[in-house]
Amino acid sequence: MVRHQPLQYYEPQLCLSCLTGIYGCRWKRYQRSHDDTTPWERLWFLILIFTFFLTLTWFYFWWEVDNDYNEFNWFLYNRMGYWSDWSIPILLTTATGFTYITGLLILALCHIAVGQQMHLHWLHKVALTVTLIATLIAVSSIAQLWDDEWAVLLISLQGTAPFLHVGALIAVTTLSWIVAGQFARAEKVSSQMVIFTAYFAVVFVLYLIPLTISSPCIMEKKDLGPKPAIIGHRGAPMLAPEHTLMSFQKAREQKLYGVQADVTISLDGVPFLMHDTTLRRTTNVDEAAPELARRPASMFNWTDLKQLNAGEWFLKTDPFWTVHSLSASDYREAQNQSICKLTDLLELAKGNMTLLLNLWDLPHDHPYRGTFFNITLDAILRSGHPQHLVMWLPSRQRTLVQKVAPGFQQTSDIKETVASLRRGHIQKLNLRYTQVSSQDIRDCSAWNLSVNLYTVNEPWLFSLLWCSGVQSVTSDNSHTLSKVPSPIWIMAPDEYCLIWITADLVSFTLIVGIFVFQKWRLGSIRTYNPEQIMLSAAVRRTSRDVKIMKEKLIFSEISNGVENTDDLSMCSENGFSNDVLTPVEPKTRPGRGGR
Repeated sequence: MVRHQPLQYYEPQLCLSCLTGIYGCRWKRYQRSHDDTTPWERLWFLILIFTFFLTLTWFYFWWEVDNDYNEFNWFLYNRMGYWSDWSIPILLTTATGFTYITGLLILALCHIAVGQQMHLHWLHKVALTVTLIATLIAVSSIAQLWDDEWAVLLISLQGTAPFLHVGALIAVTTLSWIVAGQFARAEKVSSQMVIFTAYFAVVFVLYLIPLTISSPCIMEKKDLGPKPAIIGHRGAPMLAPEHTLMSFQKAREQKLYGVQADVTISLDGVPFLMHDTTLRRTTNVDEAAPELARRPASMFNWTDLKQLNAGEWFLKTDPFWTVHSLSASDYREAQNQSICKLTDLLELAKGNMTLLLNLWDLPHDHPYRGTFFNITLDAILRSGHPQHLVMWLPSRQRTLVQKVAPGFQQTSDIKETVASLRRGHIQKLNLRYTQVSSQDIRDCSAWNLSVNLYTVNEPWLFSLLWCSGVQSVTSDNSHTLSKVPSPIWIMAPDEYCLIWITADLVSFTLIVGIFVFQKWRLGSIRTYNPEQIMLSAAVRRTSRDVKIMKEKLIFSEISNGVENTDDLSMCSENGFSNDVLTPVEPKTRPGRGGR
């Protein structure tokens, strides 16, 4: 008696199992299907695509606003009353969500590429919904609470758009393999036309996008202006506690053009340096005098102010993540800093640095509210600091200041017409970097008006403003920007056009080639249901018996219109399934003959 082994065995498909298992928890062979994706699952696929682009935009936005992380934390501090670094946790959460959504989208596209039915697992649907809602809440919150920050998105595109365009070309060209496959499999001409028209509409729009790209860094190198001067924002606040003598000493060691300082006055008439309304963030007033912690800083006597520690908060909160870089001596020095008087800064900067001074308004019941400007002016003039090295920012009593100190550089923080600024004898503009364009900077330069922009911390933004022709910037990160030798990138217009046209031609050639190849490869192959034989999963091994069985089954399918149950029975008899089948030749037991 001859005992035969099975005619075929199932060849494992690990990649396909992982693909359907991770996406829809369909790890078993019988769970997979080549049926058309249901309308409900198609809806989830559209939601996935929308969530991907939303999280991509949010991730890109939050990555680019790293220049303003400290400003964001300070904004939240004013609302919540305590200091905490929220920027990095938000960035990490955003990156995690974006990575997860990107992974899901790649799995979904792979399902389409191999012709598998999409079936998103319910846990993924829950996570997708949570990610979508959380991103929408984050975007709407920024739009309501920090709406002017969205201008950073447009500014950053001036520096990244040429490179993002090339990246988008690579992505769209890669997707052409899947789109061409769907085009070749489509049986109706109308379906093919929809796929073809939609895809190539996106492609040609992408090809023409560079016509809308305008970047100041696309320029001839010979037209590049001098490097912008750097003004330390409250000293060098990444290397020492802000508005302390140590911070201004660090700025002087870097040989900066100048430093910026905020001036207020104590209850007994001593001008000192403080940015916040209260002392809570930058001193230990909560421990030293908790009952007075919420009192305005200007309502303290200098004898009380000079006893407060103004350095420990910097070491504890590490607002710029730079404390680890301090030497042991710098760490000890920062730990013992106190509030700095205006006269101490004037003595340090005498004849060496430009001072950009801003004066805060005092409470209505402050005894020096009416004479604050006079006291501050008198302190500056008596110090002997050269008048041309003082940038005077307050707009109140400007006429009086011009008479008393005609050498001061009158500086305005209000964006007005050039004619209006010249009538007010304004020599410099001090604005946030989101308030001006490259054209504004050129217009001001034409009228001999210097522009200083704040707060510029990142090299990419500094490079962009350098190419725009700005004269100076105020920065927390002066020690880094002072070492930037040239803009990160600068490209001649002809060179950019060559790259643009070449990239478009290469992309178009590849896309056409992929469409032709996919049409040739898949044009004669039909798609079958799970119960039918899949010609696309044909066995690669050469076997005459397998070929004969396939020919018989195909002939039966065409001539007799075999029902699904007959196909299933035939597949069971012959050992076919959704997986690739590999024939096994019949064997005989040792010592016995076989037919």
